[in-house]
Amino acid sequence: MSGNLILGAGIAGISAGYHAKKAGIRSVIYEKDGDWGGLCGNFTINGFRFDRFVHFSFAPDAADRKFFAGTHGMYEHVPFPGSYYHGCWLRHPAQNNLAPLSPSEKVNIIADFIARPQKSCEDIAQYDEWLRVQYGSYFAEHFPFAYTRKYWGVEASELETRWVGVRMYSPDLRQVLKGSYETQDECFYFAKKMFYPRKGGFRSILNGCREGLDIRLNKKVVHIDVKRREVTFADGSSAGYERLISTLPLPEIVTMLDDVPRAVREAVSGLHHTCGYQVSLGFHRPDVAKHLWFYIYDEDIPPARVYSPNLKSPDNVPEGCSALQAEVFYDHRSVIPPAGDVLEKTVTAMTGMGLFDKKDIAVCDIRFEPYANITFTPGIYEKRALVRHYLKSLGIESIGRFGKWDYVWTHQAFADGRETA
Repeated sequence: MSGNLILGAGIAGISAGYHAKKAGIRSVIYEKDGDWGGLCGNFTINGFRFDRFVHFSFAPDAADRKFFAGTHGMYEHVPFPGSYYHGCWLRHPAQNNLAPLSPSEKVNIIADFIARPQKSCEDIAQYDEWLRVQYGSYFAEHFPFAYTRKYWGVEASELETRWVGVRMYSPDLRQVLKGSYETQDECFYFAKKMFYPRKGGFRSILNGCREGLDIRLNKKVVHIDVKRREVTFADGSSAGYERLISTLPLPEIVTMLDDVPRAVREAVSGLHHTCGYQVSLGFHRPDVAKHLWFYIYDEDIPPARVYSPNLKSPDNVPEGCSALQAEVFYDHRSVIPPAGDVLEKTVTAMTGMGLFDKKDIAVCDIRFEPYANITFTPGIYEKRALVRHYLKSLGIESIGRFGKWDYVWTHQAFADGRETA
């Protein structure tokens, strides 16, 4: 019987195992995949390394930053992402970087910005209304409404607003006017500096944690018997535990339990999330990537967001090469199109944007992730609280992004594992 049995070898699970070990407590970590790292993991094809979705570190704690830097250190990036909108390249955030747009479109955006409803954001419950109050209806409808459909897979009216926090920049009129005349050199992103490992991809921030941990791969959980304190895996094996820590998504772990109350089943069925494809492209040329990452507002182009592995770190590509990775998201309730169709449409659209020629492609890959982000639909807080309270009553400690069902960054998931241990 293990002291701690930890489900999931992502950042929260590895952090929990590491900090428990520091306290002299033995843990065994079980991971369903064939490698560790979870969504912080990566894969390599012909010398091109790709993370599983975009990752940077902007941990506010100096000790965490030093720990993540490890022995090889981190590259420091000032985030100047781009935005693509109907053939125009704007700096991000688009709402106060309008200079490349046509005069008529700028007039529509600015006039609506001036005439936008004057209302306290604290009184706004729906995201669509929040966007109109922040930016005016024209900008809201043409930019974030469209991006919401691409990134979250739902209409803006289906989201609540408490998740927004610092993630969306709200300019004043002077900033909007200035950005409509000239390209602004100021960074308006909520994190002014972002860090990425020099070697090994993003998951190398965990190298200092995982060494010496007992991580057992290809161990998918199928059943949890809380009375016998035993976990059963898809390969027929089982393991007992004294303490069970789970990073599994709430909708997944509930299916592994017996005699779940109806209220809990109904609550978990009301929790929504996104899933998505990663289209990973490596190029023979060194100059394909122009932006650390960029957003695409056009709804006829599948990716919501594209980033450059080689600009994050040149260690991610062979010498003289470059790479892009596009993220295509869906609401988990959607009918997901076949991978081949998404790949073909994405590559064709990106060549149409002038990013590269198909003859430049050295590596072309597409992979599906069943869980990407938590979707903040009305009632999420009450529903997730009910499910988490039920798990706690069974002696299951649920942590991490999908275990807490929250929009947490990597340093927050790391801290979650530490605090739990």
